[in-house]
Amino acid sequence: MKILIENLKNNNLKVTPQRLTIYNYLYYNHIHPSAETIYNSIKEQNPTISLATVYKTLKSLRDSGLVQEINVGEDSFRYDVQLTPHSHIICTKCNSVFDYFPKENFIDNIQDDVSKDTGFELNSHQMYFYGTCKSCLKK
Repeated sequence: MKILIENLKNNNLKVTPQRLTIYNYLYYNHIHPSAETIYNSIKEQNPTISLATVYKTLKSLRDSGLVQEINVGEDSFRYDVQLTPHSHIICTKCNSVFDYFPKENFIDNIQDDVSKDTGFELNSHQMYFYGTCKSCLKK
């Protein structure tokens, strides 16, 4: 918990119980949850928290660079506390999202190619892979 408090303070965010609860949930649950998933998971232990508070907190965590917002083709965004450059794999059957850390230079090489081909100076990217996860394949 101490590292979460330090991260919030170092990013000029006030340490509130709601912010700490939401950040803690993201930090220890690498399931790439939506705001609704987070809300439904924490509301029993935090009955005064609202869905609006979850959305506002996620926005402040995203804007401060403590979480990334990912769009996996659903009606809502998902959130990822893992900030190391990586891609995501989405199961098209169960909608689970998994982190994929490609081999060194894989993403850099693609980003260099895109920059050279288009003349863009790139500052970020998102890469998604779609398929069926091991659990769904077993069913």
